[in-house]
Amino acid sequence: MENEVTLKRFIEIRRELGHTQAEFAKLLGISTTTADIERGRTKLSGKVVAELLRQFKINPLWLFGESELRHLETSHTSVIPKVVTVDSADKDNMVLVNAKAAAGYPQNIQDTSWYQQLPAFDLPIPEFRNATYRGFQVEGDSMLPNLQPGEWVLARAIEHIDHVSANKMYVVVLQDAFMVKKIEKRPNSNNITLVSLNETYPPYDIKPFQIQEIWEVSSKITFNVDANTDRGLLRQLQESMQELKSQLKHVKKV
Repeated sequence: MENEVTLKRFIEIRRELGHTQAEFAKLLGISTTTADIERGRTKLSGKVVAELLRQFKINPLWLFGESELRHLETSHTSVIPKVVTVDSADKDNMVLVNAKAAAGYPQNIQDTSWYQQLPAFDLPIPEFRNATYRGFQVEGDSMLPNLQPGEWVLARAIEHIDHVSANKMYVVVLQDAFMVKKIEKRPNSNNITLVSLNETYPPYDIKPFQIQEIWEVSSKITFNVDANTDRGLLRQLQESMQELKSQLKHVKKV
């Protein structure tokens, strides 16, 4: 029978990943469910421990209560593009992933034929040289005011999670989702926090192994640019300053 710490940690992993006992068993190559393991009736096999390490980077020593380091290889997690597209001259080009295509992007991330249906182009600007870039269409309002729904971001491929910065925005491709967020790495934690600029969306934690790709947002394509917007805002600020000055003069006179 496994010790209580091992059982507790095994159950904790399954629940945090959001799997039923049957779903988790299927992932780990167990014939029925994980119920017998969780009740302590069946010992954890070497195969199961190996699958936990391979799929979820679970440290076997942590699992058996001999270490506090839960995950291994987090600093070496590769998030480089799974497919890179090139033009007829064998040079990198920029694929555009619109909102509709983004829904299937995580599932087709390694399917080279899937990328052929997407438009691609070369942007002959120095800032877009010597790196792999991809265009993604923004959905939702979680990154307001910086990004509006429907706008496009042009983003540079990142090789490792260690290369992210707290003051940048990133396209984060998870195993089952795609989103634009800020990324925060907390000291002494294996978790990574995804943060929205729109404060109505709370931050939430993920594990490094859940990330397939990371793209650093370098610029955006926007639409409906209003030539009067900035001028109107400036006028409002000037009027507010004048009103404030008048109030101050009135206070001084009194």
